[in-house]
Amino acid sequence: MDFPRNGGMIAAKRGDCNEQKTTRDHNQAFKAKVALAAIKGEKTLVELLQDFDVHPNQIKQWRDQLLEGVTEISGEAGKAEAAPVIDVGSLHAKIGELTLENDFLSGALGKAGLLASAKR
Repeated sequence: MDFPRNGGMIAAKRGDCNEQKTTRDHNQAFKAKVALAAIKGEKTLVELLQDFDVHPNQIKQWRDQLLEGVTEISGEAGKAEAAPVIDVGSLHAKIGELTLENDFLSGALGKAGLLASAKR
C-alpha cells in the first residue's frame, strides 16, 4: 500500500484540516430544561448526555447556575449579604480619640521643629 506524503489519508479520516470546531449557542429555555432534568435526578448524567447531546460538564454547570439562582430568589443569599449594624457612638468616640492624638503629635513635632505647619 502506498501512503501519500502529505498525510492525506489521516486528514480524510478526520475531515478537512481547515475546518474549525464550532460551538452551539443554546437558548435559556433549553438550558433550563436540561438543568431541571439534572436536578430531578430521574436520569443519570450519561442518559441526559444522550437525550440532550450536551457535555456532562455543561449539564453540571447549568444545574449549579439554576440552583444558585433559586437560592438568590428564595432570600437565603439576601440574608447573608445584609449590612452589619454600625454603632455610631463608638465611631464618634474613635474619631475624638484620633483627633486628640493628631493634635498632640502635631504639637510635639512642632516643638521639636520637625513639622513646619504645626502651631507654636
